[in-house]
Amino acid sequence: MTASTILAGDVGGTKIHLGLYRADGGALAMLADRQFRTREWASLEAPLTTFLQGRGKIDAACFGIPAAVIDGVGRPVNIPWAMSEASIAQLLAGTPTRLLNDLEATAWGTLRLEAGELATLQSGRSPSRSANVVVIAAGTGLGEAGMVRTSAGWHVIASEGGHADFAPRGGEQELLLKFLEQEFGHVSFERLVSGPGLHNIYRFLLSRGGEPEPEWLATRMRAEDPSAVIGEAGIKDQEPRCVRALEIFAAIYGAEAAHLALKYLALGGVYVCGGIAPKILPILRGGGFIRAFLDKGRLRSTLEQIPVRVSLNENTALIGAAHFAAGMV
Repeated sequence: MTASTILAGDVGGTKIHLGLYRADGGALAMLADRQFRTREWASLEAPLTTFLQGRGKIDAACFGIPAAVIDGVGRPVNIPWAMSEASIAQLLAGTPTRLLNDLEATAWGTLRLEAGELATLQSGRSPSRSANVVVIAAGTGLGEAGMVRTSAGWHVIASEGGHADFAPRGGEQELLLKFLEQEFGHVSFERLVSGPGLHNIYRFLLSRGGEPEPEWLATRMRAEDPSAVIGEAGIKDQEPRCVRALEIFAAIYGAEAAHLALKYLALGGVYVCGGIAPKILPILRGGGFIRAFLDKGRLRSTLEQIPVRVSLNENTALIGAAHFAAGMV
């Protein structure tokens, strides 16, 4: 079998990560990669042109994008431009091209993770080979997907489940919902379980009064990504409100992961992916995520059986897209 050249991409609301691979049989070797800031470009074709300048023929291309892909077109809510398989294929001189929902790409990538790239939040029990799996990933938005085992192998089901209505648990979260309804009207889980969502939770806590916001924190948040600053300050225990924001974030994340697991009866496991989880791993391991995950009344014993693992490899979606493209050759 002749080796082929594969183009893969992980397109997010914050960054675009492109990778060029050599595919030889089932093995992939990265030849080059580059990241671009999404908001600095007016289309996906523009950074693709920059990345591919001077490179040779591409045999297949696949991109994970933060949108439902319908008839080869994706229109993300967190990016101000659409993406089209036909347009990208034209740019690539007719190369076979696929767009996948980003969580579909991530799901394919989880099949390639090594044991050392996973952190366990709950061991669960050893799943049967036929058990379903789900993937949930918070980043600029919140993505969700299911993986169903069939006689032909895995079948990945993309979704836009992150946009389902936020279901508050307890009085504090009910007040949080009311706070965000005043601003957004409809409040989805993505309004809380995402980078912007962490900032939303912090703003809610700030609105409730108490100690004034430290000037050093306000200064940093004006100059940097507020969510990243909140996360760092919370992890380092530098500011109580930031710590509490992360605790609420983890609890809501765990509750929604359980919703997804129950809908797919995912006894094969839950993979928590995306860029945020590895950065706040101590908070996720602190117990709040799993307490919320298990707090489903009569279904607690079912959820206790499910392994829950965090992907420490932030390139999971890119890896999944690359392997999907290799299968297209």
